[in-house]
Amino acid sequence: MASVTISESNPSGFMPAAFRNATADALCMVAVLLLVALAAFIFGGAAMQRVVTYAAIMLTAVLGLQIFSGNSGIVSFGQAAFVGLGAYATGILTMPTALQRTALRDLPQFLAGHQLSFFAALAVVLVLAVIIGLLTGTPLLRLSGSSASIATLAMLIIVYTLLVAGREITRGSQPFYGVPREVGLWTAAAVASVALVAARLFRETSFGLATRAAANDERGAAAVGVDQRTARLAAWVAGVVAAMAAGALMAQFLGAFSPRDFYFDLGFTMLAMLIVGGMTSSLGAFAGVIVTIVLIEVVRRFEGGGEVLGLHLPVLFGLTQGVLAIAMILVIWRRPTGLFGERELNLLRRPGRQAVMASAAPPQHVESDRLTADHLSRRYAGVVAVDDVSLSFGTDSITGIIGPNGAGKTTLLNMLAGDVQPSVGTVSVGGAVRQASAFRFARSGVARTFQNIRVFPHMTVLENVVVAARQVEPDLGHAEAAAMGELARMGLERFADQPAARLAYGQRRRLEVARALALKPRFLLLDEPAAGMNAVETAELVSILSTVRAERRIGVVLIEHDMRLVMNLCERIVVIDHGRVIADGTPTDIQKNPAVIAAYLGSRTARAKTATAENQTA
Repeated sequence: MASVTISESNPSGFMPAAFRNATADALCMVAVLLLVALAAFIFGGAAMQRVVTYAAIMLTAVLGLQIFSGNSGIVSFGQAAFVGLGAYATGILTMPTALQRTALRDLPQFLAGHQLSFFAALAVVLVLAVIIGLLTGTPLLRLSGSSASIATLAMLIIVYTLLVAGREITRGSQPFYGVPREVGLWTAAAVASVALVAARLFRETSFGLATRAAANDERGAAAVGVDQRTARLAAWVAGVVAAMAAGALMAQFLGAFSPRDFYFDLGFTMLAMLIVGGMTSSLGAFAGVIVTIVLIEVVRRFEGGGEVLGLHLPVLFGLTQGVLAIAMILVIWRRPTGLFGERELNLLRRPGRQAVMASAAPPQHVESDRLTADHLSRRYAGVVAVDDVSLSFGTDSITGIIGPNGAGKTTLLNMLAGDVQPSVGTVSVGGAVRQASAFRFARSGVARTFQNIRVFPHMTVLENVVVAARQVEPDLGHAEAAAMGELARMGLERFADQPAARLAYGQRRRLEVARALALKPRFLLLDEPAAGMNAVETAELVSILSTVRAERRIGVVLIEHDMRLVMNLCERIVVIDHGRVIADGTPTDIQKNPAVIAAYLGSRTARAKTATAENQTA
């Protein structure tokens, strides 16, 4: 077995390269934040310090939005609701008891008389945030895309309505006053710093990688073992925690507030900040807050009217929101990914890293492992795609599935991978019957590639493979090492830190195979792996697959139209026509089988007749 080596990944227990890089990025942004706070403290007056304090609070809230929306791709319109919940919870917990008796006379007994310090109240709010995040996220994340975004908008309206209606607790639409104003510049900056580190590190965690992979391609993510609901729920809960922490800060920064302070205006401002800077990165959130706060402070100088360059300006209510909307539209038009793009600072990440540590040998699989299809059928309305197919595949073998176009090959492969629910029949892996669920099949040892390539284009080449490796490796360090090993096998290690979208077609094919191998599967299912490759690339792929089979003793099942590849690589060939198995044997037997010859000649004759008829009609 050829040894593969890696430099940046360290599987021996030290901090993985991704976390080292993320930590450096976060500390750099924290340093900038603290320098701004220090400058405001030394050189600015009370007004400047309040602006920077407000900016730090908004940064915490926007980072919460970025953790969820930036990683999942689902735009949340409801984040302001959780800021409001955090503010009201902190207000009730920290309000002086004497004032509470007069301002909140009808407050329920279990909420009355606490008067906690700010940090004690913050701890309670964070625990409450986890509970609220789980309760709201579990049903919400059964949705996806625009339906999930609309659900978050509905959540904002519901929370606002509850705050207005809960007069005994919130004083309704009247101002909630009497909250101690103990949050100043350094408290806000400290909490924002923690949020910055958390947001940047979350991106590199298993949950962050999985959430980003699902945002890029849900089917592709499921095929490498990603449970997208769990990953998105983790991102949602983390986002709610950050938002409610910002609300706790906001409560003691303002001292008095009402439900309207946490409604559409705040939600729009937060979203504008994130879009202007760049939704998919903590750097974008950080920069977006800075740029937007500066813009807001400049515009507010003119909102109240007055003399400007000899011109008398009237009072322009809503000018700030209007300018924010225009800024957001301009950024979307000129730079759809935001002013600072999609990527983080990546201060420690160097392109073109090479190997230095030998990767661990993959597990050897026993010959008794079987992938079995038992009387599988799949119907789509009146069309029978697969009809009563029973097959069994062992490890340490390469099987080709061939047949005319439309024979049902890909549908069969999808059922073997758990991607499609059979209408009739079952699939078992290693003797255990599995219900259709692509991510569970992947975790059970069935990896696959797709006919239409499904890499994660907005993630780096290395991250594409780490997502899969993380499902089987004990920690991120080992996952990075294993991923670099598979990239080196495929000749892609020099592209490790480039976005996958930049790869050529053949390289994307190899990346998809590397990603599948990183799962350390018992069975590897390949759907036309050589499609679009030239003769040299195809020959290299054949060599790689033969080597992998010899090293790991895994079962390889492939669909391919390149008969030369199939005959040279496969020891067993299964022929399917009209959803049924018409032949199963060695390449020599298949070449002589009359049913196979008839199926291929018949399909060609039918296509020739169809083409002739179309020409005559034309």
